[in-house]
Amino acid sequence: MQIVEQGVLCAGVPGAERAVATFPSVTVLEDGSLAAVYRVGASKDSAGSITEIRRSHDNGRTWSEPAAPFETTFEGVRGSLQVVYLTVIDKGHLMACALWVDRDAFPGAPLFHAETEGCLPMKILIADSFDNAASFSTWREVAVTADIGPPSLTSPIIRMIDGRLIISIETNKPYLDRSTWLQRVVHCESTDDGQTWTLPRTVIADPTGAIFHWDQRLAVDNNNTLAAFSWTYDKAANKYLPIRRHISRDAGHTWTTDTLDFSDQPSHPAVFPDGRSVLAWVDRYGARSIKARQAPTLDGHFAPATEVTLYEAAKEARKTGNTAQMLTDMGLWTFGLPYAEALPNGQAIIVYYAGVEGAMDIRWARCEIF
Repeated sequence: MQIVEQGVLCAGVPGAERAVATFPSVTVLEDGSLAAVYRVGASKDSAGSITEIRRSHDNGRTWSEPAAPFETTFEGVRGSLQVVYLTVIDKGHLMACALWVDRDAFPGAPLFHAETEGCLPMKILIADSFDNAASFSTWREVAVTADIGPPSLTSPIIRMIDGRLIISIETNKPYLDRSTWLQRVVHCESTDDGQTWTLPRTVIADPTGAIFHWDQRLAVDNNNTLAAFSWTYDKAANKYLPIRRHISRDAGHTWTTDTLDFSDQPSHPAVFPDGRSVLAWVDRYGARSIKARQAPTLDGHFAPATEVTLYEAAKEARKTGNTAQMLTDMGLWTFGLPYAEALPNGQAIIVYYAGVEGAMDIRWARCEIF
């Protein structure tokens, strides 16, 4: 694999309301164009941030001016959108899935509590577009049970070959909850194009609470093989473990798990029609870089010989003392959250955020795969 072109999709403006851009994703739409979605605001956790869409008709070389079609108030409550993902559901039907944060419950408070490990109240919202992402319907909630706590969204809706839709959700603790955090990953499913959803079903968990599976990234190939890549954290040791890959051949009801030979935060993988896959990841405490590799199949080997470096940071990462500090320090990180997508021309595009404290861009790289 090699990088053939790269650039900036949205530049941060230091000291302004558009200083920090984060949480990028990119989706190939029905007409072959690209829709990049990201959040921009005065800081990484700005309650006044907005979520924008930019379009590209030349595989990411140039991008349109931004549009901001998403409402941030839900059922009369002031909030912000942490992340929005797009999924092509059917011909003429695109669905947005969002993680919405309630900003009225604890006015002015940060997303994560510095002592309890709890987070602000959140909801999973979805909306439909029938005009190629020009406009979206009113948000509606994907209801979860109380034991989920504030639900986290870390991957777009996945559409299986039989039309079934899957949303992957992580559990959290309420903001002031000081009990032990038993983190797990659950799935909700829909068989009616997102009109109704099943109650959450646990798919990945460590019942002891020792190992956390954060930021699970889902993808499915043309053989209906479902893969989930987890940012794996050892709470007792306060360190990230090598990325775990979970494979299911029955729509997420049973899984096998293996461990990749690189650590930290995985990207959403790009999956091509012939099965070839590209996975990027963040090495925040080792090489302080964003890298990517390719594999012959979604469940195949991501060979070191295919590796490319997308970004290298200069400043040494801060060493944290516990999980609560690890969570609050996420607001200080200046690069991360890669997202890969397969392009119609056979190349892969990867978007991510990078910059310096107080000024971060959304950047892109297009890669040739072999």
